[in-house]
This record gives sequence, structure tokens and C-alpha cells, in this order.
Amino acid sequence: MKTATPGRKSITGYLPIYLDSLRPDTVPEFDLFIDNGVSVVLYRSACLPFNDETRRELLENNVSRLYVSGSDQRAYRTYLEGHLRLIVYDSSIKESVRAGIVYDSARYLMEDLFAKPTVGANIRRSQELVESTVGFVLTGRAAFETLLKVMSFDYSTYTHSVNVCALSLALGQFTGIKDPAELKVLGTGALLHDIGKTRIADSILNKIEPLSRAEVELIHKHPEWGYDIVKDTDLVDQDSYHPILQHHERDNGTGYPRGMGGHEIHLYGKISAIADVFDAMTTRRVYRSAVDAYPALKFMFADDDAFDRHLLEQFAKMLGPSGS
Repeated sequence: MKTATPGRKSITGYLPIYLDSLRPDTVPEFDLFIDNGVSVVLYRSACLPFNDETRRELLENNVSRLYVSGSDQRAYRTYLEGHLRLIVYDSSIKESVRAGIVYDSARYLMEDLFAKPTVGANIRRSQELVESTVGFVLTGRAAFETLLKVMSFDYSTYTHSVNVCALSLALGQFTGIKDPAELKVLGTGALLHDIGKTRIADSILNKIEPLSRAEVELIHKHPEWGYDIVKDTDLVDQDSYHPILQHHERDNGTGYPRGMGGHEIHLYGKISAIADVFDAMTTRRVYRSAVDAYPALKFMFADDDAFDRHLLEQFAKMLGPSGS
């Protein structure tokens, strides 16, 4: 299901970026570097116009990615978010590249959001990001399949949040939610579903050894903490609260934090629960390998009616080669 993003070489101290993330006739406020095969060298200084001629020159030299220094990453992230909607709908950019750019932007945002979860500007940014992601997913099934391919297979709180958002949006659309506004509400809640974990120490979240009873009880509080954090900002639709509060609830009543069951769980809660468990199982952790999609689905189907059966069946169909 998930593979490493092709052609994305990591160089210490530099952020690899797609050439297609740079819009013609803009003035990036960050230096651009290229890898000449020996070292990373400055290609274009900040505040110089980036135009079609610059782009053609790079393409003629087989340069499809550039690099941004660590000190300029914030400026690049701001630039990317400001142009993301144009990129999503630009059919001249390969779908795989658009998917990678959407995914990168979401990952950068989640790093900021988890660092400062109560800052209203970050919540607003998450809504704008979801809106662009909805636009990309709605371009067709091929877009979703491409997005699956660029998802990270190494677990982190940031990438998990983005993966759950993408899977939830896809499942919502596949099961009949066609209104972009509704999908934005679902996607916002799914993206923010683990925001309550910002109140839990990393030493507990990343612990390899079995958790103590007290630590488990602490973990079980994160849905309600997430609900409190987002509710206090008063910036998102109330239906976005359902994925945050209910992604660990189970149809058979065995979940947490409230032990809800069946009809008590909102549709968005049911969708995000499936996306959450599937992504958690199919990404690699420090203490275990990733499980392939088929064994993960088999486990979920066998889990004593924990998940809405119809939605789970639709999820399996969605992940199939033809989506039917």
C-alpha cells in the first residue's frame, strides 16, 4: 500500500522540495539549492523572481527537485501553503507530484499544530489544508490511489494524522459523501483526531515496553483532551468533533473514552475509527514491523464486530484494485 516517495533523496540539513511546488512568476523568500552530485550548492538566492525560463532551464538539466536550507524551511512552508490550491488543480503537474506536494504540506502543518495546538491560526491552516486535500481527492479514484502511494510507511504522530485524514476522506467519498463542505468537516476532524496527545509526554507515546495501568489510563484521555482543545478554539464545525472524540469507540461498546456503541457513534466517528486502526497497523513502528493491507483487514473483520460492518466492507472494496 505505502511506498517511499520516489526520487526524494534526503540530505542532512536540507529539505528536498518538488520543482513543481514553485509557481511561475512568484518571488520565493528563500534560497534554492541543487545537488550537483558532489555537494549541495546555491542555485538561486531568495527574493529573485522564479519564472518559466528558470523552470525550463532546470528541466533541461534534468532537475526535478531542489533543496531548501533548514533556516529557510519556515518560509518555504508558508509559501507552499499559500499556493497549494493552485497546485492541486494544475493538470500540467503530474498527479504523483501533486499528491506528494499535498502530503508534504499536510505533514509540515501537523508538525506546527502539534507544537502549538491551541493557536487558532494553526487550526485555520488545517481547515484550508483539508479543503485542498478534498479538492485533490475529488479529482478521481486515481488521485486517491496516488495519494496512498506517497503515504509514509514509518509511523509518526504527524504522518499518522495525515494518513487518517486521507483515508477518512476517501472512505467518506466512496460511501456516498459527495458534498465538498461535508468532506471538509470530516477531514478536519480526522486530521485533528490525535491532537489530544499533545498533553501526553513523548516518553509514554513512544514507549517500547508495555504501558503501565496508569499510562494506559492517560492514553485513554486523549480523545476528550483533543475535543477540549479544538472546542476551546471555537473555529471548527461541531461535526468535526466526532472523529476526535470517537475514533477509539467501537460498535460493540468496548472502546473508549465513553464506551459508546452502534448507533451512538456518529458516522464520522465510525469512518475515522477504521482509518485510524488500519493506518496504525500498516505503518512501521520502532517496536514492530508494518502489517500488509490484507492481514490488517482480516484482523479488523475478525475483531468481534468492533467496526461498522458495512463501512468496513466498503473500505476493503475501496482499497481493492478496482474499487468495486
